[in-house]
Amino acid sequence: MAALIPGKAVGDSTGHVQFPLQPSFRATVNASQDNIATDSTVTIVFGAEAYDTNADFASNTFTAPVDGKYILTANVYYQNLDSACAHITQKIATSNEDYVTSVDPNTMYTADVAFITLNNSHVCDMDAGDTASVTIYLDGGAAQMDINSSSNFSGALVC
Repeated sequence: MAALIPGKAVGDSTGHVQFPLQPSFRATVNASQDNIATDSTVTIVFGAEAYDTNADFASNTFTAPVDGKYILTANVYYQNLDSACAHITQKIATSNEDYVTSVDPNTMYTADVAFITLNNSHVCDMDAGDTASVTIYLDGGAAQMDINSSSNFSGALVC
């Protein structure tokens, strides 16, 4: 590989290219969030960063530094799910659009569930300054569900 020049692509003789300042991040839940409130939107707290190339992730929110298409992925591990909950909606909420995945526990389960993982992965059109965070909404049931520290939120500029 050639020497890194800030802001410039670096390649090798085979055509592999690196963009050392390409926006990308991976954040994790560093402490469980317990007894998630029902009937309200709750922002998932990602309190630790595995990496954050340009310091674009802070306070549970990614802020796009430039216009482009970003792949955003949320993998959230829930524990102690109340089967009386009518609907669980997990969103990657961006300034332009909400990207949703959901499950209906009371039609799927006859008893409380020890764990469930919900995953979102979307290529999102974002302008410079647009934001993205991950939220959860529990429709009914008891406020007993927890978010496990194995959960993560990541993203990178694709083009």
